[in-house]
Amino acid sequence: MAGSDNKDLRTRSHVISEGVNRVPNRAMLRAVGFKDEDFKKPMIGVASTWSEVTPCNIHINELALEAKKGVKAHGGAPLIFNTITVSDGISMGHEGMLFSLPSREAIADSIEIVTNAERFDGLVAVGGCDKNTPACLMAIGRMNIPSVYVYGGTIQPGKLDGKDVDIVSAFEAVGQYHDGKMTDEQLHKIECSACPGAGACGGMYTANTMASAAEAMGMSLPGSSSTPAISPVKAEECAAAGERVMDLLAKGIYPRDIMTKKAFENAITLVMALGGLDECVPAFDRDCSLGRRGFDVG
Repeated sequence: MAGSDNKDLRTRSHVISEGVNRVPNRAMLRAVGFKDEDFKKPMIGVASTWSEVTPCNIHINELALEAKKGVKAHGGAPLIFNTITVSDGISMGHEGMLFSLPSREAIADSIEIVTNAERFDGLVAVGGCDKNTPACLMAIGRMNIPSVYVYGGTIQPGKLDGKDVDIVSAFEAVGQYHDGKMTDEQLHKIECSACPGAGACGGMYTANTMASAAEAMGMSLPGSSSTPAISPVKAEECAAAGERVMDLLAKGIYPRDIMTKKAFENAITLVMALGGLDECVPAFDRDCSLGRRGFDVG
């Protein structure tokens, strides 16, 4: 049996792994690479928010693969699945923004659907932007199975005329242009330099702030919120998250053991100290388990 001291860690997946009646179920998994030995291991989902529609998530696929390696190296049977994402930075300023906030619920629901349908025993969720970071945490809290959240990391600053520029520079440039203080050429240069590659918006917007809150709550590994997207350390973190979720499963530590009311208060305190934007902290119901609603704190 999978786990330390011969403890069977297949808390949910045993309904697929065992029994004659589950031959068809296991046959499907063999088609995606499972072997006899994999059915003796706990099944761990790796929720990937990879997408080409935003730099926040363009690199997530590679990070999910690292998380999968970490799970596999420590006795789990990992499977990657995907969910949607949208970009606030691209959708705002027009009708597209009407679809952004609802996407958070769709993302959380999709993670729950796959994880519960496949009877995963644990979860590593890798997110990177305004909506899928809180969505991952909402799903984790609702399902309450051993889980770790990995933040995809922030973008690096761009370079223009020897100075750092970022998405904040782009916003400021629009105002300067409308005020007659910047030419078309200067504006275009900033547009082309502000976002040089993968990672979430380089400012204390929702993505970086929510990642900080997740770390403060204890749902991410230490340092997760501040490690840049392109840093080799981020890939190492993903592998470590795979190891950690196996440890949580073995020790019987669940998200609601970590995301207590005190942990939320700690996260809110950090958000206030950082002065960042945190659009969605999932609410508590009366017994301090996570409810389905969200509320704004900034």
